[in-house]
Amino acid sequence: MFFGVLAMLRGPRSKRPPIVLCGTSFLHWAREDGAPNFLGLPPATTAEQRAECRAIARTYDEVVDQPVLDRLNRTLKTLGVGPVSLPMFHSVVELADAYLQLSVPGFEFPREIPPTVHFVGTPPIIPGQVPLPPWAHELDGSRKVVLVTQGTVANHNFGLLVAPTLAALANERDVLVVATAGGRPVDAIPGQVPSNARIASFLPFEWLLPRVDVLVTNGGYGSVNQAMSFGIPLVTAGLTEDKADVNARVAWSGIGINLATNEPTEEALREAVRTVLDRPAHRQRAAQMAAEFARINTRSEILRIIGQAVTDQKATWRTVTRAAG
Repeated sequence: MFFGVLAMLRGPRSKRPPIVLCGTSFLHWAREDGAPNFLGLPPATTAEQRAECRAIARTYDEVVDQPVLDRLNRTLKTLGVGPVSLPMFHSVVELADAYLQLSVPGFEFPREIPPTVHFVGTPPIIPGQVPLPPWAHELDGSRKVVLVTQGTVANHNFGLLVAPTLAALANERDVLVVATAGGRPVDAIPGQVPSNARIASFLPFEWLLPRVDVLVTNGGYGSVNQAMSFGIPLVTAGLTEDKADVNARVAWSGIGINLATNEPTEEALREAVRTVLDRPAHRQRAAQMAAEFARINTRSEILRIIGQAVTDQKATWRTVTRAAG
């Protein structure tokens, strides 16, 4: 997401170091149905839907992509480098020497993906960052565990998702609800804490996630991918930042239910969580996704790709040196 590298990427390859970017959001690339990104649109399945997607894309291009691209190219011109022809988000994907997408192919909409893109899974969670909570012994398998989080970005108002989830599941006797405040004080969560809920500012996810049966989230890309890597089905509700598109992929891939709103009702949350808990389909798809993650050694793959980028750059420098000599 550091677009400052575009000035280097549009300059001579021989005069810059290798540039490897990291995809920490959904893959920002053109869709085969023509729909624009960021609107949370699922893949079109009919001719009518594809026509509608193309119409929306024309308006989006006119209102968003082209004005941004014009401004970007004027800036690049002042830096003495050529223009880019694709939308800004797509340009870094195309021009990077390698683009490390922190996910798996099964979580991306079907389309022709550029050769720069490498799906590398999700990094292992750094263990021991925080101690176990005093109620850790309660996650003993006697109750289903529902984890709810608004992440560390869109967590300024816990009344959007965390508090409604606590209230929605307060009377579910077979459920233990765990809420994390993403680093904020726990007293920022409004309302009374139900007897079947446990809350903390931070939690050790390497301990917690293997014990979770459902994750309720607003759709942060990192949280969603971590959950998938552990085979956890999801209930999502969020439309800010990139969350509409992330959550559209949750529904499309079958790993969970997307409520497609920033402010889900308690009734909708309760019904969605019970559906995911009580029916096997989403859990089975989440297990299949976890197997896809398990086939990727993230650390080794990242090192391999960076090493190849360095090797390719050295070859370019040798070619330029011979030509100049």
